[in-house]
Amino acid sequence: MRHVRGLKPSLTLKILLAPASWIMAFAVWVMDFLRARGLLRVEEPSLPVISVGNLTYGGTNKTPSVRMLAEWAMSRGIKAGIVTRGYSGKNSNVIIIQGGNSEREIAGDEPLMLSRELPSVPVAVAKKRIEGVNALRELGVELVIADDAFQHRAMSRDCDIVLIDALCPFGNGELIPGGILREKPNALKRARIIIITKSDMIPPSKLSALIQTVRKYSGDAEIFTSCLKFTEWLKFGSDIEPREGMKVCAFSAIGSPESFRRSCEELGLDVAGCRTFTDHHRYTPADMEALCHLAENSGAEALICTEKDLYNLPEICSWPYDVPLIVPRVKASVNEPGRFYSAVTESLRPRIIVASNGYGEDAIGSVLVRKLRREYPHAEISAFPLVGRGEAYSREGFPVKSAPSVTPSGGVVKYSLKDLWGDMRAGLMRHVRQQLKDWRNISHSVLTPICTGDVYLLLHTLYGSGRRPLFMATAKTVYISGHWRTERIFIRSFTLRTWTRDEPTANQIGDRAVYSGSPIMDLSGNAEISRGNVILLLPGSRRNAANDVKTLLGAVEIMHAHGWNEYRMVLAPTLEFGAFFDSCMAEGWTHDGASLTKNGITIELSYKEVTESAGGVKILLGMGGTANQLCAGLGIPVIAPDNKGKRVQKKLLGDSEILTSGTSRAIAECALRVLNDPALYDFMSRAGRERMGFAGACDDVVSYTRDVMGWGVREDVYSRLTGQ
Repeated sequence: MRHVRGLKPSLTLKILLAPASWIMAFAVWVMDFLRARGLLRVEEPSLPVISVGNLTYGGTNKTPSVRMLAEWAMSRGIKAGIVTRGYSGKNSNVIIIQGGNSEREIAGDEPLMLSRELPSVPVAVAKKRIEGVNALRELGVELVIADDAFQHRAMSRDCDIVLIDALCPFGNGELIPGGILREKPNALKRARIIIITKSDMIPPSKLSALIQTVRKYSGDAEIFTSCLKFTEWLKFGSDIEPREGMKVCAFSAIGSPESFRRSCEELGLDVAGCRTFTDHHRYTPADMEALCHLAENSGAEALICTEKDLYNLPEICSWPYDVPLIVPRVKASVNEPGRFYSAVTESLRPRIIVASNGYGEDAIGSVLVRKLRREYPHAEISAFPLVGRGEAYSREGFPVKSAPSVTPSGGVVKYSLKDLWGDMRAGLMRHVRQQLKDWRNISHSVLTPICTGDVYLLLHTLYGSGRRPLFMATAKTVYISGHWRTERIFIRSFTLRTWTRDEPTANQIGDRAVYSGSPIMDLSGNAEISRGNVILLLPGSRRNAANDVKTLLGAVEIMHAHGWNEYRMVLAPTLEFGAFFDSCMAEGWTHDGASLTKNGITIELSYKEVTESAGGVKILLGMGGTANQLCAGLGIPVIAPDNKGKRVQKKLLGDSEILTSGTSRAIAECALRVLNDPALYDFMSRAGRERMGFAGACDDVVSYTRDVMGWGVREDVYSRLTGQ
């Protein structure tokens, strides 16, 4: 132990243990890689969790720190619970102990001590900590402190607090068994808060140097210091009163026995004899007899041990030994408590992120984030669009966390290898790499991501964040061939829950897939659209809009000649307006920003969402994607040019859409035929409503996060801690 702690390096031990440490380092790297890429499952607990852990083998005052946090939470009116794996307990199931109502053989020493020190706080002992959290939730617990969980990557947490022993921060710098490190120091970048414990036991200059060393590894984590404060003496075997200069014989079975001896000396005691055992050692009667002999031979008046050792002694209620036992009771005390608890509170703020990969998906995502904001007013809600700059989110005031990805195709490459090659040349792969890096920078501080889009987005989020997301599958439906077999496997394997566009698609996917309304129709807000005589024009949102608008303008002139006089054109915010209006002017139209005019024809220009622009609309002449689908769902017949993309869309929209050749005359004549045939018009209107379904998916997502994922508890705990 002197070698691994760096106190007395041994070349022989270094040579012998180095291969095992290399194997350990490789194993840690592999596990970290698999967790970070989502290949090993990371489960989100249904309650907010503060993890208290460390990087090293050995005592860093975790148990007193856990107690300190539990007492703080309870003092703020938050019902706290503790979850721990336990040590040397024999029970393999989840057990709950409260008020010390268990035995050491079942619970382990540290859980039993915490339970007796905090009688109102339930302690869950569980090999799988997520099961312990679930058990605590059933007891009404609102906040969980997870003991020794920094390396327990199978369960996510809201706040990672890492403790570093000031007396022995990193040992000799090697991983177990050649050192005391469980992970390399760069793992500190996962921490939200770092506490340097036993800070009163080293000189200020050495403490300052240690803080600077920690900062090199810790990223944005806040750093604090703490120490143990003596509160009272526990006495067994006599009424002896501890006093300064009193000779004692110290023994302990803890991770850092040197610090215990130093604490005894700081209490003014004369440590005449000392014996240490391995951490969590179960003392036998023979051990106690030997300790009593050691005390007598060294002239000690009493034995002294830590409070944790009490729970490993063979007998304590009726002390049978001649030498009395004294035990100092201590509690952790953090410096700058106001700043510390503010940092802990802020780390518990729910941080929600919505990812999307397309302009239509961004629009659905913006509806979702607005609903999330209403449900969680104190949460930090942000967006992660893969395509474009996320204008739909920015307009709503939500921050965008991903690097922009603006490509020539506008983000749609599945119908053209030429477009894909153009996007590659424009830096598509560079954008992907940067966005994956962006995911990793935020993945330790956000809750389960919510994805709106296709399976590529799902895999991108999984690989980048390492988290299995909630998934709104907006891109595919059984009406358009459905999801491929491989896609269905990915969805079932790597999502927590999936919301589909229709019930047949949910049935096709199977496990974890539900239909609770169409995400596309959530864009309508359940609006009832009034009918009038307005011809709605959608030139689309991508690079072809400047050319497509010429076709639509030609169709307008033909329809105007047949007596139709009301027109409205919806302009997507992603358009390049300069090129767009240049195309209009080339066809003889003039504009003032609010309308286009030519030969007595006026086209109103709308910069609002499609649903906000659909009042009074009779029929749609549309080049759009999601917007065409939304209008069909509102019962507006759709006329669109016949091309590869629209033929795919036609499978979805069915009889609510008519495809015709892409000439102005063909579009106009088709529209006039529908308008002049009431039976056909009503048939197309009903078909669109039936095929597109109803709104409700976004509301169900929000309800699921609140009731099942536990985000409602997080919102409530944070608002109460902040008094908001």
